[in-house]
Amino acid sequence: MTTSTSAFQRARSPEAKQAREAAILDAARSLGAERGIRSVTLTDIADAVGMHKSALLRYFETREQIFLLLTAEGWRDWGPELCSTLDDLESPTPATVAQALAESLARRPVFCDLLAQAPLNLERNVSLDAVLAFKLVTLEQVELITAALQRALPALTERDCVDLVAAVTSLSGALWQMATPGPEIAALYRSDPRLAHAVVEVEPRVTRILTATIAGLVGDTPGR
Repeated sequence: MTTSTSAFQRARSPEAKQAREAAILDAARSLGAERGIRSVTLTDIADAVGMHKSALLRYFETREQIFLLLTAEGWRDWGPELCSTLDDLESPTPATVAQALAESLARRPVFCDLLAQAPLNLERNVSLDAVLAFKLVTLEQVELITAALQRALPALTERDCVDLVAAVTSLSGALWQMATPGPEIAALYRSDPRLAHAVVEVEPRVTRILTATIAGLVGDTPGR
C-alpha cells in the first residue's frame, strides 16, 4: 500500500524517521523480488512509498545504499539460520554440508540477486562509511559460519571455510542471474534443444560443485 506524500511530510520525530526508512527498505525489497534488483530505480522506490525522489535522498545516500543495506540484512538473516542448520546435522558429511549451504541460499532468491549485485554495483556508488559498515556485517557473519562449518567438519581449516563461504555466495549469486533471464530469453532456451545447457537450476548445481570441493578439502578425494 502506497504511503501518502503528506504523511511523510508531517513526520518529524525519530520514530517517524525510522518508520520512513523502514518503509523505503520494505518497498525496495518488494520491488526487487518482483522485478529483479538491477531493474529497480530510485524513482520506483520513491513512488512506491509516496515520496518524491529528492525527499527520499534525505534518508539514504543513493539507490545503491538502500540495496546494500538490504544485502547486509540478508547476511544477518542467512548466517544464524545456516549455523543452526549445520549444528543440527547428524554425522555431517561433505554432501550434507554442501546441501545445507546450497539449500539455505536457494530459499533466498532476493539475497542471491543482491549477492551478485553487491560487488558489481552496490559498493560503487556509496560512501566509504557505507561500504565499511556493510563489510563489517559480512565479516561477522562469515566468522559465525566458519565456526559452524568447523564444528560440522573439523578437518576444515579456517581458510577452507572462508573459501567455501566465498564460493557458495559467489556461485549462488551468479547462477541465480543465469537462472532468471527475461521471459522471452527463457522461452528461447526451452524451445531449442541445443540451448538446454542454458537452463540453470541453482540448488542442485551448487550442491554438486560444493560437494566435490568440500570432499577435496577434507581429504575424501585422491591428491589431497
